[in-house]
Amino acid sequence: MAVHTLDITKEHCPMTFVKTKLKLAQIPEGDVLEVLLTEGEPLNNVPRSATEQGYKVLSIDHVEGNVHKVLIQK
Repeated sequence: MAVHTLDITKEHCPMTFVKTKLKLAQIPEGDVLEVLLTEGEPLNNVPRSATEQGYKVLSIDHVEGNVHKVLIQK
């Protein structure tokens, strides 16, 4: 199992989940995607949308300031 990273801290909805979904499509089944995002809409929408699409959200952690890290398993 490998961990891949995606930084979408400069993106705004709906592009946050679009970019997350595109990256998830590129990684092998079982791998984990570490998504760095900001609080507010991205933090609310990306984990919810990933779950709705059938992915497993492993954790949501505060990094610093308004940046959070979401781990999503494909």
